[in-house]
Amino acid sequence: MFDAAAWLVDLFFSLTHNYALAISLVAVVIMLLITPLTLKSTKGMLEMQTLQPEMRRLQQQYKNDRQKLNEEMMKLYQEHKVNPLASCLPLLAQMPIFIIMFRVLNGLTRVGSDGTFDPDYLGKTTELYQALDDKTEMLSIGLNFAETPLEALQDNFLRGLPYLAMVVALAGLFLIQQKMIASRTASPTMSATQAKVMQYLPVAFAAFQLFLPTGLVIYYATQAVIRILQQGYITKRFYGSEHAIGRKAQEASVKAREINEKAKKEDRGPGPKDKNQIVSKRITPPKNKPTPSANKPKPSGGRRHPKPPSR
Repeated sequence: MFDAAAWLVDLFFSLTHNYALAISLVAVVIMLLITPLTLKSTKGMLEMQTLQPEMRRLQQQYKNDRQKLNEEMMKLYQEHKVNPLASCLPLLAQMPIFIIMFRVLNGLTRVGSDGTFDPDYLGKTTELYQALDDKTEMLSIGLNFAETPLEALQDNFLRGLPYLAMVVALAGLFLIQQKMIASRTASPTMSATQAKVMQYLPVAFAAFQLFLPTGLVIYYATQAVIRILQQGYITKRFYGSEHAIGRKAQEASVKAREINEKAKKEDRGPGPKDKNQIVSKRITPPKNKPTPSANKPKPSGGRRHPKPPSR
């Protein structure tokens, strides 16, 4: 897998003679391969969302019987032919790709015993190997792609500013992409705070790029641009008409949220106002009226003397 990825980078480098373009084109190819999987998983996720009201009803009905709940949920999935794990497929596919690209970029800029690059995963006759062999930098667009942004900042803050700007731009692209997703989807069990955390979580991932080679920043920035275009297509395809599956999923999310709020109120019981309406008995006695105990004769104090015997 590492050799195949390195071969792909070498193929595009031989066409462009530019490291940035070569890495960006690799990202384009990978995104084109993943796009059908992303569209399929998006459709599966929307189908799951349309079942949310029924799922919430089942959760309330069998909240004390976990085994029965699981059985009924599986019947619901089978009846509607829905895969609950479909939305995880793109993420599962991208994790190995991230590891492969990280290893390949590190391998291409591997430093030998002489202090210069000794590229790995490539044949010595390849154009990319010859371009990197005996070099100490992987220069493109004025940046060293073998260096991490943090290393550039630590070496010289002014020289590291362009590296930092790339990470900030990547964070901005991630934020735009996440906002596009958040504007369409809403979870019935997710609070506003949780929604904000999910929205800004990709920005934290962009900050993580400070510790990775700059070549990976280019790779992820290219993918982020493609994902923004991809999300625009998904919005048009799945939310473009009133009867689209995305619109049905949104309506189902609203119903599921209402069911969830109703269930919370029932679990909490009647509120203070409701309790006042139910319990209307007066506890304190009214003023200027004697209490029942006031009408009873009070026992006389002191010791009771026995009556003298009658003669």
